Amino acid sequence: MTTVTSPLSGRAIGLAAVPDPVFSGAMVGPGTAIDPEREPSEAVSPVDGVIVSLHPHAFVVVDEQGHGVLTHLGIDTVQLNGEGFELLVNKGDTVRRGQSIVRWNPAAVEAAGKSPVCPVVALEATAEALSELREDGDVKAGDSLFAWK
Repeated sequence: MTTVTSPLSGRAIGLAAVPDPVFSGAMVGPGTAIDPEREPSEAVSPVDGVIVSLHPHAFVVVDEQGHGVLTHLGIDTVQLNGEGFELLVNKGDTVRRGQSIVRWNPAAVEAAGKSPVCPVVALEATAEALSELREDGDVKAGDSLFAWK
């Protein structure tokens, strides 16, 4: 069982509320989403594991059970070409839950005309594999978002 914790502080809103059909339709995988606090912050790792994919706007951490968790910082933020995002680790690094991965500012993303909403997705998982899914309420970075068995 993997417990996936929030990479950000904000409000859990669930994937269905994400303004992007690929995420809201759970095509990438099941999970939830965080509407982040509008202040400069650091997105942290939701699990202990290895960074297998790292972009300014998104990262994937795979834990020792082979569970890959995608954190996507905002919607369509790839179009910002890394502007306003600072990588704090490297691809291939082993990270601990709660370790800072990317520094960014959700308010600046919003000012650039993009949604700062952050999907947190269990890659290659079935919806049935997730339990205790947080889809509403305030969360702090490190709070449990879902369990993955």
